[in-house]
Amino acid sequence: MNYFRDSRRMVVKVGTSTLTHSTGHLNLRRIEKLVKVLSDLHNSGMQIVLVSSGAVSAGVAKVGFGKFPTSPEEKQAMAAIGQSELMKIYDRFFSDYGHTVAQVLMTKEVLTTPERRAAAENTFERLLQMRCVPIVNENDSVSTDELTKFGGNDILSAYVAKLCKADLLLNLSDVDGLYDSDPRTNPDASLISRVENIDAIMSGAGDAGTERGTGGMIAKLKAAKIVTEDGIPMFILNGHDPEILYALMDGGHVGTYFTAKK
Repeated sequence: MNYFRDSRRMVVKVGTSTLTHSTGHLNLRRIEKLVKVLSDLHNSGMQIVLVSSGAVSAGVAKVGFGKFPTSPEEKQAMAAIGQSELMKIYDRFFSDYGHTVAQVLMTKEVLTTPERRAAAENTFERLLQMRCVPIVNENDSVSTDELTKFGGNDILSAYVAKLCKADLLLNLSDVDGLYDSDPRTNPDASLISRVENIDAIMSGAGDAGTERGTGGMIAKLKAAKIVTEDGIPMFILNGHDPEILYALMDGGHVGTYFTAKK
């Protein structure tokens, strides 16, 4: 099955653990490779929206903070510093391949306020019509509670896919997909290639695997439930080699595929 054949608009989410080294510093080689692949897909006619984590790690590295922040105030400060640094890196790499990026920072209030939701939908639509690549992140510097926070970019990417009326959501993670048990503790764990009933497997999902991540598999399953119920399929893929997206584009099947309900 060629998942790209009928997909014109795609949201790609990439997490902090995929974008950074174990030191917490940004993995520039991987980011550049991701940008190259997305630029190539963009050249083929695909509209791309990138939901990117990594602002806090970029801020920590920029100011030499020395440790990953633990308090909300420290995380918000590092996010404020790192977001501009992250966008500068994306802008440079995408520019090298002839593409323009646009920053979109969101809070959960965008979804609950009709006027702001409509404005966000119109902004995304216009940016994509202009052949820009919107780069989206949660506005961590001002999001403080359940009314404003999405609870991580897995969930944010699902709502962005809905706002953009995307045809496909690709969640690039640090694992190959969804397993029938935790592959970090069970070497015999088997990859689940296709999921049609998310509720039946959510109870066995785990939390974030690294201190730099905020999601984990449970957040990815929640994201899958949000988009598939809105008619948008989703993949969980290992983002350590972004060229894995070519396998999908060529009609292959990698990772875990969540079928759409509509």
